Amino acid sequence: MTTILVTGATGRVGRHVVQGLLDAGVGVRALVRNPALAALPAEVELVQGDTYDPTAVSGAAADVDAAFLLWPAFTADGAAEVVTALTKQVSRVVYLSSMNVSDADPAASGVWGELELLLTDAAAAWTFIRPGGFAANTLEWADQIRTGNVVRMPSPNAARSLIHERDVAAVAVQALLNDKHIGQSYALTGPEVLTQADQVATIATVLGKPLQVEEIPLPEARHTMITQGADPAFIDNALAYWHSLIANPEPVTTTVEALLARPALTYHQWTKDHADDFRG
Repeated sequence: MTTILVTGATGRVGRHVVQGLLDAGVGVRALVRNPALAALPAEVELVQGDTYDPTAVSGAAADVDAAFLLWPAFTADGAAEVVTALTKQVSRVVYLSSMNVSDADPAASGVWGELELLLTDAAAAWTFIRPGGFAANTLEWADQIRTGNVVRMPSPNAARSLIHERDVAAVAVQALLNDKHIGQSYALTGPEVLTQADQVATIATVLGKPLQVEEIPLPEARHTMITQGADPAFIDNALAYWHSLIANPEPVTTTVEALLARPALTYHQWTKDHADDFRG
């Protein structure tokens, strides 16, 4: 039986990758920090270890046919050793990258571009899955919505084409199982552009709860994020990017529909799937 290694298997995308592979009749091995807390299907072979540990990655990748790689850090520190350890065991790697990567200059595209370059140099057969903004990122509003009717945020008119994590996973599963995707880079988005205010309105409709949006000035948003422990450089880049989306909304690609032979899932559908996360 074909066996595929999944890193990040307990995350939002990884869980759907695991289930999609199982549904396709493929064996799944998952590298997890704590097998007792993984809560993955019983058929999954659990290997304890950390994605940052090259020895653990090498052991988990032994005798598998392909690997799904999620690099969970905001920098590529230590990634070269991990990629080397992984690709010495398995040449077929599908990497969860980002739509922010520029083909013209991956090295200037942050951690995702750096990982792509490492894999391009090391792996004989790679596919890069490049989603835009994740719909799941709007779960950051859940506490405010559960406890009140006002959602405070910077740049409420920033417009994004958010993607459902199920669509990202479905494309990754196809890429892992079909060699026609080798050497391809897929930019993935949801099917529509919505401002952050529109997203809150969608949540309000699904919940049947009136919600208001209150804009936070960028300096206040930065201070709040710093007190929450986020990296200052990441904060500055994120705030600048969100503000830029007011005048230059994210694009919509048709890649999901082309690859899956069905429309990409809407933000409304994502909200229905996650409605309980927003309920008090």
